[in-house]
Amino acid sequence: MRLSRFLCVAAVLCSPLLAANAVLAHESWLEPQQYQVETGGDLAADLKNGQGFNGSTLAYFKNNIVRFDMIMGDTSVPVEGRLGNIPALTTKAPAVDGLLVLVYQSTESSLKYSEWEKFLAFAEHKDFKTAEADHTAAGWPQENFREIYARYIKSLVGVGNGEGADMVTGMETEFVALTNPYSAAFDGTMQVQVLYQALPRADAQVEIFQRDPKGEVVVTTTRTDDQGVASIPVAPGSEYLLDAVVLRPYAGDKDAVWETLWAALTFKVPE
Repeated sequence: MRLSRFLCVAAVLCSPLLAANAVLAHESWLEPQQYQVETGGDLAADLKNGQGFNGSTLAYFKNNIVRFDMIMGDTSVPVEGRLGNIPALTTKAPAVDGLLVLVYQSTESSLKYSEWEKFLAFAEHKDFKTAEADHTAAGWPQENFREIYARYIKSLVGVGNGEGADMVTGMETEFVALTNPYSAAFDGTMQVQVLYQALPRADAQVEIFQRDPKGEVVVTTTRTDDQGVASIPVAPGSEYLLDAVVLRPYAGDKDAVWETLWAALTFKVPE
C-alpha cells in the first residue's frame, strides 16, 4: 500500500517532466465517475491527461493547483484533497438540486521542442495559422525551445434534477456552457461560448471528443462564431470533452518563447 501510494505521488511530481516529452496535443480534463448524482450523494472525479479522450489518471497534488472549486449558483466551495489521492476529487454532492460546475486551474508547466517539425505539427493540429511565420519573424530558434502551458478545466455534473446554469468563473480562458445537458428542456444541441481574457474568442477551433456508450471515441472539430459560440449536436448516452487552446508569445521571466492556455469542458448527455 505504501509503495503504491509512493508511486502515485512520484508520478504527479514528475508529471511536468513527462509532459515535456509529450509535445503533441495532450489534453487534460476532469472525468466524474458519475455525471449525475443524487443530492448529498457521493461525488468523485478523476483528473486525466492523455490523447483521444484516453489517458492516465493523475493524483491530487496541491502544488500543481491554482484553484479547484465546486460551484453551484452563487455558492463556491474549494476542493480539499490529500497528497496522492486518486480520485483527485472525493466528496459529497451538495444537498440541493442543481447544476454543479467543477473548476480546475493548473500551475504553469513547460515542455521543450527538440525538433521544429513537432512544433509545426502541433500548430497545424491546433489551427495556429500564423505560428510558423510569427516564430520565424521573432528570430526564435527552431530547435530546443520551450513552451509554457497551463490548464483551465471545467466539468458539468447534474445533482438531483440537474437544473441550473453554468457561469463565467474568471479564468483567463474557459468554456461557458450556454445550455445544460441535464435539463429537461435540453434539445440535443450543446451551445458553448469560448472566452479569453473575459472576451469571446471568435473563429476559434473547438476540438470535440465524443465517447459513446461502448467506449469508442470519435474526434471532430468545429469553430466558434463572431460571439465565440459553438453549437454542437450531441448524442444521448455519450460523454464529451471539448478543447480550445490559445497560443501566444510568452512574456514571463522563464526560459520560453511560447505560451499555451488550454480550456477544457466535460459533460455527459443522459440516455
